[in-house]
Amino acid sequence: MTDTIFHKILRKEIPATVEHEDDEVLVFRDLQPKAATHLLFVPKMFAASITDVTEDTKHLPGMLIAKAKIFAKNKGIEGYKLQFNVGTGGGQEVFYLHLHFLSNQTLSASF
Repeated sequence: MTDTIFHKILRKEIPATVEHEDDEVLVFRDLQPKAATHLLFVPKMFAASITDVTEDTKHLPGMLIAKAKIFAKNKGIEGYKLQFNVGTGGGQEVFYLHLHFLSNQTLSASF
């Protein structure tokens, strides 16, 4: 298993602007935002990519989407885009499964 930047962020070895954390996910701001709000939803359980989910990790994509839905509702964000990049040809730069949350609205109220 490769030790990615997301592994290091999850272990708190590298700082990140964290917007939410619970037992399953860490949500932090993207360093190169493509929208007013650009967050990364990173599961605490590792899978390198959508193509690498196994029987044990197949729940992760759905869990990330569900967490993003709750996050948006609690933050008052009505319009947003969710994106998984898969493989280098699909724009994936960090090989740790993660969900991009992009919105032209800015963050408000707490999760």
